[in-house]
Amino acid sequence: MSGHSKWSTIKRKKGAEDAKRGAIFTRLAREIAVAARKGGGDPDMNTALALTISRAKSSNMPKENIERAIKRGTGEDKGAAAYEEAYYEGYGPHGVAFMIECATDNRNRTVADLRHVLSSGGGSLGEGGSVAWQFTQVAYFTFQADAKDEDKIFELALNGGADDVQMDDGVVEITGPTPSFKSINDQLAKAKIEFDEAGLRMIPNQEMELSVSETVQVLKVIERLEDLDDVQNVYTNLSISDEALEQYEG
Repeated sequence: MSGHSKWSTIKRKKGAEDAKRGAIFTRLAREIAVAARKGGGDPDMNTALALTISRAKSSNMPKENIERAIKRGTGEDKGAAAYEEAYYEGYGPHGVAFMIECATDNRNRTVADLRHVLSSGGGSLGEGGSVAWQFTQVAYFTFQADAKDEDKIFELALNGGADDVQMDDGVVEITGPTPSFKSINDQLAKAKIEFDEAGLRMIPNQEMELSVSETVQVLKVIERLEDLDDVQNVYTNLSISDEALEQYEG
């Protein structure tokens, strides 16, 4: 199980705490709105929207909130500002590359918030293209292995067009070219596999290794970024060790 996946596990635990405050509903609503804007408001015809709605329901997001977010994305809610997807690039402490995925209705606010967090944490916001070359966008799925047949998982993933399947510590990670997202999703859905995470994500072409204390410093900046309402995901080229995660959680 990769360090980034373990970090995702920590985020899910934090997400459960956020759900108590309702904070996660804000983020999910924005993600639903962006998905609806890009692919339409019908989840049967929009896989990304269907997956986001599924996550929203698992977080006990009220049905009316979900419907309102869809209408905001499709433009049916005329009085609401439209969210748009935006990627920002920059560097964290110790030269770690950051790709920051946002859903925003005010780019000026978003840029100001990102710049503040990065600069106060020892990093900086960069120009478009300054770090994007260090990442590749892929279709990504992860779920619990449980008692699932490993050979069957490999077969399903490869039939869907995946080019990598990793199984470690009871967790399955599948990646493939971005055009294969729907076909991989369809193959896994037929087998009634429920995902912990599914979507398009940026993965580093090469990871950067830091000391434990330096890694923890970067993780704290990532956490501050992820706490911003406009931020949906933060991708880095940081190699995250078990020791660093243990120290961070401690």
